[in-house]
Amino acid sequence: GRQHCRISDQETNGKNSTTSSNDFSDPVYKEIAITNGYINRMTRDELRSKLAEFKLETRGVKDVLKKRLKNYYKKQKLMQKEYINGDSYYDYICVVDFEATCEEGNPPEFIHEIIEFPVVLLNTHTLEIEDTFQQYVKPEINPKLSNFCISLTGITQDIVDKADTFPQVLQNVIEWMRQRELGTKYSYSMLTDGSWDMSKFLNTQCRISRIKYPSFAKKWINIRKSYGNFYKVPRNQTKLTIMLEKLGMNYDGRPHSGLDDSKNIARIAIRMLQDGCELRVNERMHAGQLMTVSSSAPLEGASAPQMPRYRN
Repeated sequence: GRQHCRISDQETNGKNSTTSSNDFSDPVYKEIAITNGYINRMTRDELRSKLAEFKLETRGVKDVLKKRLKNYYKKQKLMQKEYINGDSYYDYICVVDFEATCEEGNPPEFIHEIIEFPVVLLNTHTLEIEDTFQQYVKPEINPKLSNFCISLTGITQDIVDKADTFPQVLQNVIEWMRQRELGTKYSYSMLTDGSWDMSKFLNTQCRISRIKYPSFAKKWINIRKSYGNFYKVPRNQTKLTIMLEKLGMNYDGRPHSGLDDSKNIARIAIRMLQDGCELRVNERMHAGQLMTVSSSAPLEGASAPQMPRYRN
C-alpha cells in the first residue's frame, strides 16, 4: 500500500490529483482535512502511541511522525474510495551512488572520474534490498589517486590499478541488470542522492570514455528532492546523514563507500515508501543538460539497459 506523493502535495496546493476523476468536493477530502488538523495538535508521545497501535514505525522526529500518521489515515480513506492503483508503480528501484576521483578542495579544473560503480536493487513490493552490484573502475586521466581520495573513500591505489576501465564496468552493470529482467519483465527506475551522480559524474565519465550517455540513466529519482517535498523540509536538511537521523536511523557501514552509501539511501527510500510516498522520477538529462521532471508527468519506468555506442 503506497500513496502518491502528489496526494500529499494536495494538502497545501490542491492542484494535482491522483486520477482525473478525483475532485476535492468529495466528502472524503473533508474527512482527511479534519483528521490532519487533529494529528497536527498531537504531542510526540501521542503520535508514537497511535503509530504503535497501527503497528507502524515509531522512530523519527515529530514532523516525520505526523506525516506518517496522516498518510496512514489518508491511505485508508482513499482505499475505501478505490482511488489508488497499486499495480502501476515501479517493480524495482536501482539505487546508485558513485565514488569518483577527487582532490582536497576539489579545484574547479579537476576532472572527476568514476572509481566505484555500485547498484542496490530495491524490491518495491517486498520493500527489501534484493541484490547488490559493485565494481571498481580504473581511472584514465588521473590514474594515481590522491591521498585525500584514498582517505575519503577507502579505495586504494592497488584496487583501481587492478580494476577494469569504465566501458567494461558499464557493460557488466548492464548485463547484471539484464539478468534481473529490468526494463523487460519488470519496470524500474534509477535513484540517486542528489543530481551530481548522473548529471556530472556519469555525464563526464561518458565523455572521457568516448561513449554516449546510456539511455536507461537519462531519468532518475533524486531522493533529496523527494524527501524535502514529502516531509516539507528545507533543502539543507536533505543530506544523507541528516535524512537518516530525522527518520530515527543511524548510518550503517563506512561513509563514502559507494556501496554502503547506496544501501543507506535505499533504507531511506524504503522508509519513505512505508510512510506513503510514491517516489517518482523528478530529474532527467536532455541534450546534456539537467532538467526537472514535473510531478504530474506520467509514471514511466526506465528503458531496458543497452550498452551505448561509442562517440565518433
